Amino acid sequence: MTKQAHIVIGLGFGDEGKGLATDWLCGQALAQGQTPLVVRFNGGHQAGHTVATANGQRHVFSNFGAGTLRGVPTYWSAYCTFSPGSVLKEYAALREAGAAPRLLVDALCPVTTHYDVLYNRALETARGAARHGSCGLGFGATIERHEQTPLRLYAHDLRFPAVYSHKLGQIRAHYRARIQAETGFDFDQLDHEAEDRRFAEYAGELSQLHGEGSIQFVAEAVVLGPAAPWQTYVFEGAQGILLDMDFGLFPHVTRSRTTRANALALLRRNQPALAATAEIHYVTRAYHTRHGAGPLPHEAPLALVNTAGETNQLNDYQGHFRAGPLSIELLNYALTCDATFSPGLSKHLLVTCIDQLPDGLLPCWHDEQLQKVAPTTLPELLEADFASCRFSSSSHGSGLG
Repeated sequence: MTKQAHIVIGLGFGDEGKGLATDWLCGQALAQGQTPLVVRFNGGHQAGHTVATANGQRHVFSNFGAGTLRGVPTYWSAYCTFSPGSVLKEYAALREAGAAPRLLVDALCPVTTHYDVLYNRALETARGAARHGSCGLGFGATIERHEQTPLRLYAHDLRFPAVYSHKLGQIRAHYRARIQAETGFDFDQLDHEAEDRRFAEYAGELSQLHGEGSIQFVAEAVVLGPAAPWQTYVFEGAQGILLDMDFGLFPHVTRSRTTRANALALLRRNQPALAATAEIHYVTRAYHTRHGAGPLPHEAPLALVNTAGETNQLNDYQGHFRAGPLSIELLNYALTCDATFSPGLSKHLLVTCIDQLPDGLLPCWHDEQLQKVAPTTLPELLEADFASCRFSSSSHGSGLG
């Protein structure tokens, strides 16, 4: 059977419905008798991808792919950060819900420690009104530590107590100096020994699960190489192009590439033919959203319905969940940015949350005026040729039309 690759990309500031799209693509593959694998190729555990099933089951995925409720395993690539405590908490929740989660973690994933989280939160708090919009989970701090210092802690290190204990001590000293110099926060007021012991407990649990095969540390080529058993790869993007580290509106960006760039790099290294035939699935809500500080052009209150299940809520680091009409300019900008990477690939459009608009019409800023357009009109306003356009009026994949 010919192998396939699908890449799910958000066209906004995140929260577009990438989890729903990933779950649906996995369902399509399974229905065709294929064996799918979800690949996370950017971001970390700050993602929140909500999947609901037709029978009422619901889960917000952060550390596992959005195909997990269908029994589809996840590959966590080295482009992603790995948070031991968060992974174990979600693993337990999925097991309790009756799922059989399987996570293949690249051995070279950067590990997020409690010190990365502390630095992230102290720095964002110190910025006051000039906050960048961080969710306070240490993702950017982890990436910066790996890229700009020799203090690198990898996923496979968690199997070796002598190694991670030594590295954790160095990371503690690094952040003690930075936090006190850059924020004024009293680093020594916290019980870091207790947090280190908790981290060691997480590492021990992960080592046990590695031995059992539920959460394994693996090499990229083993999972993505030609001999790998999967027939369909669903690359699940995190956040959206408008937050991309190269194309977003600095400083309110993520330290990650949210375009198709990382996904294509993984394919080109391991199965070049698939990189040339991958299909891109662009996702947008029926309106723009943003959770956190930063520009949201044309931000305005929207009269929305059917929002009782909204995952995004007020939190200490991002504040309120924000919304506004779609900007055709920003959608076209996002499409233009992504098209710079292998522009000849087949493209699809998915518009979610149609049911949240009282009249079913999309509020859009176009030609410097606010308009309301039918969902089926949106593709005509965008600078891309889509092989298909789908519209979701449900919280689960069976609602795709």
